[in-house]
Amino acid sequence: MAIPAWGALRRVLLGGALALAALAPGLAQAAGYPDKPLRFIVPYPPGGPLDTMARLLAEKVRDSLGQPVIVENRAGAGGNIGAGLAAKARPDGYTLVMGAVATHAINPWLFSNLPYDPIKDFAPVTIVASVPNVLVMNQDFARKNHIEKLSDLIAYAKANPGKLNYGSGGNGSAGHLAGELLKARAGIDVEHIPYQGAAPAQLALLSGQSDFMFDNLAASAPLIKDGKVKALAVTTAARSSLLPDVPTVQESGVKDFDLGTWFGVFTTGGTPAPVVDKLNKAYSQALLQPDVRQYLQSMGSEIKPMSEKEFADFVVREKSKYQEIVKLSGAKLN
Repeated sequence: MAIPAWGALRRVLLGGALALAALAPGLAQAAGYPDKPLRFIVPYPPGGPLDTMARLLAEKVRDSLGQPVIVENRAGAGGNIGAGLAAKARPDGYTLVMGAVATHAINPWLFSNLPYDPIKDFAPVTIVASVPNVLVMNQDFARKNHIEKLSDLIAYAKANPGKLNYGSGGNGSAGHLAGELLKARAGIDVEHIPYQGAAPAQLALLSGQSDFMFDNLAASAPLIKDGKVKALAVTTAARSSLLPDVPTVQESGVKDFDLGTWFGVFTTGGTPAPVVDKLNKAYSQALLQPDVRQYLQSMGSEIKPMSEKEFADFVVREKSKYQEIVKLSGAKLN
């Protein structure tokens, strides 16, 4: 019995040695990482929430990692240009990107020639924020037609097929996809009006050119509080602390409806795990700092940092979920 036991032990020891040998380059790289500035790509224009958050986090991470984090805006093609740059960078942890639900879950189904694989070409670091959208209605229309809650809107739409319309920031936008999912889940016939961005869509709602829209919660909250639009429901599974009295779409009787606008930090696929772990710790600590949490709360986000694996699993689930939703919408951008 001694010989087989020794053989088994030798195999275990050999396996452990091979595993350590495989990890050694990554461990060595992580030990000296970072020894130069980091590049943090934001695949959207300056001034938006992703850009603002990236710059706030860059300050915090600079302090913890001991190297500058240089934010670079590379907008275009719905976020695909900036995300593609990060996907093709050297896998050493020095190039990061603020990816989002669009770049990693929606665009794979909207674009037939996406310049990256949203799963294989990235190493997820951590989620940063998840913000609900809110279904808001033109206040005058809601008052005139006695629409106080989502079930009233659905009843009106069923009694008046094709009469209602909803605006969005464009074909394939989060607002468009939410509207198409509502049509499918609630069984209603309403017309979609795409605008050139969320701001024009919001102006159209206020002027009565459109009847309702799914808007970013942070953008709509002031209008809701001032009584300029009527909030009917939030799109996520849980209510928002910004609007605790507004029910979710699911609470309002529409099943299987859980959509949010999220974004998070990614680095290039193939980056050694110890380096990704170091980044995860740095960004997770930054997200817990009071001024960062305050900004997140002002957006309606109460997100908690995720481990690398938790975030990776989340991205896979989101990509799968949006396959059905994009198909329902019929949207295609190329």
